[in-house]
Amino acid sequence: MSWPFVVVDRTPHPCPYLPGRQAVLPMRLPLLPLPGAAFDACLDHGDRRQGILVYRPDCGACTACEPIRVDVGHFAPNATQRRVRRAGLARLEVSVGPPVVDADHVRLYNLHKRLRHLDDDPPASIVDYAAFLGESCTDTVELSYRRDGVLVGAAIVDRGAQAASAVYCCYDPRVPGVSIGVFSVLETIAWCQRWGKRWLYLGYYVAGCRAMRYKAHYGPHERLIDGQWRPFARAPVVANVPRGPA
Repeated sequence: MSWPFVVVDRTPHPCPYLPGRQAVLPMRLPLLPLPGAAFDACLDHGDRRQGILVYRPDCGACTACEPIRVDVGHFAPNATQRRVRRAGLARLEVSVGPPVVDADHVRLYNLHKRLRHLDDDPPASIVDYAAFLGESCTDTVELSYRRDGVLVGAAIVDRGAQAASAVYCCYDPRVPGVSIGVFSVLETIAWCQRWGKRWLYLGYYVAGCRAMRYKAHYGPHERLIDGQWRPFARAPVVANVPRGPA
C-alpha cells in the first residue's frame, strides 16, 4: 500500500550506534494519519516512527542497521526470560492506555537517560517529551509499569493491522528484583498475542553496537537484510550485555 509522504529532513549527523560514522535518517511526514495496513507496510520496509514522522536509515554503503521483528506466535522465551516475566508480574502493576505526557513521565524519561548514560543532551522538557513520545501519526498506546503506585516504567507501542512496533521504553533501573527493560519486551509480546498481532518489531539490530545486540536474544526472529526478511534463531545471552530497550 502506497501512502503520501514528504521528506522534511535528511541532514547527515553522527551515527548514534557506531562511533566515527555519519548517519542519514530521512525524516518523512505522512500527509495523512497512517491506518493499520499502511503502517504495517512501513514496518515491513524497515521504517521506525519518531513523533509524527517516520524514517529509515539511508547511509550509503553502511547497512549495519537491520530491522528486526519477532513472530509472536512462535516466540519461545528462554529460562531467564521466563524468570524475569514471573518477577515482573509479581512486582509490577501493568496498565495499557493512551500515551500520557506529564511531569512523572518526563522525570522518568530523564532519569532513565541519566542512569543508563544514553546521551549527554540536557534534560528533556515536557515539550520535548510530548514531541518524541506523546505525539503520533498512527494508533499508539502506552504500557505503564508501577511499583506501589509509583511510575517506574513506560513503553510506547504502535499498532498496525497485523503488527506492532516497540517505539521506546524508559524505566528506573534501580527498581530491585526485576529487569524492567526485559520485562517490557516480554509484556509487549504478550499484549501482541492478545491483540491478535503476528509481528512485534523491535527497531534496529546493530551487531557492532553493544547496546543494540540484546534484541537478538528474542527469538526466533527475522531481520531485514538486502531487502529480504531472513529467519534467525535466538542469539545466546552474553554476560554484561544491556538488557532493555534503547
